Amino acid sequence: MTCGKTQFEEERYVYKGVRVKPPQCHLSVNMYTLTGHKCLELAFAMSLLCWADCSPKDDLAPLDLQFHSLDFRNVLHWKHPHKAVKNLTYFVQHKIYGDKEWTNSEHCQGIRMLECDLSQETSDPREWYYARVRSLSSEGFSSWVLSHRFYPQWETNYSPPQIKVTVTGRIISVQIRPPRSPLRGQRGSRIPVTKLQKLTFRIYLIHNDVEEEVYETDSCSKELVIEGLRPKTTYCLQAVSVTPRSGHKSLRSPSTCINTH
Repeated sequence: MTCGKTQFEEERYVYKGVRVKPPQCHLSVNMYTLTGHKCLELAFAMSLLCWADCSPKDDLAPLDLQFHSLDFRNVLHWKHPHKAVKNLTYFVQHKIYGDKEWTNSEHCQGIRMLECDLSQETSDPREWYYARVRSLSSEGFSSWVLSHRFYPQWETNYSPPQIKVTVTGRIISVQIRPPRSPLRGQRGSRIPVTKLQKLTFRIYLIHNDVEEEVYETDSCSKELVIEGLRPKTTYCLQAVSVTPRSGHKSLRSPSTCINTH
């Protein structure tokens, strides 16, 4: 193709705000010699065609990106491409909603697993986050695949609290320990989820496999005392974490059973 007296020089051809490069694809086009503005029109169109044809193959891209979150352990999961070979490696990036730049998730570069723990990178439960993943094969990199916008405070699920039960006569004392997040405080201990989200705890008192009573405490209460029980009777207790605003409940804890005296 001839463009009058000009040549396809990258630094000289900018059209509609896009730098036009010489076409790299093999196209069979029958045309007349063009000059001036029409030549740039055609060069611009051919450049876009080449970009679309030469872009990464989407059939190598990871599928179905989803955040799974329990007690603020925020893990990004994805699926292997259906048409891809098995020897793919994956690269993960993340950012806060509104940021322009993406950040490499350092421990998830060139991995073969189909998940990446982003708990530390998404540690503020009140922020919105995005993540994206691409794969690498012998054919090169796939396109990036974007996750949904992730908000830990709304989307995490909770474990039930741990309970320790002691009995004195016909009185039961229940010590309640909230679930722990993977985040660590200054002393290195794991931070309770109640430091990140307000929770209440329900204690189910069960006798003869029938729920007799339900007790509820706030997250500040570390002990529940239950009095007036029947003597020489077996009681079982289970605990549940509840999000007050939504009413969403955790699974029940395993039963802890005791006998009154």
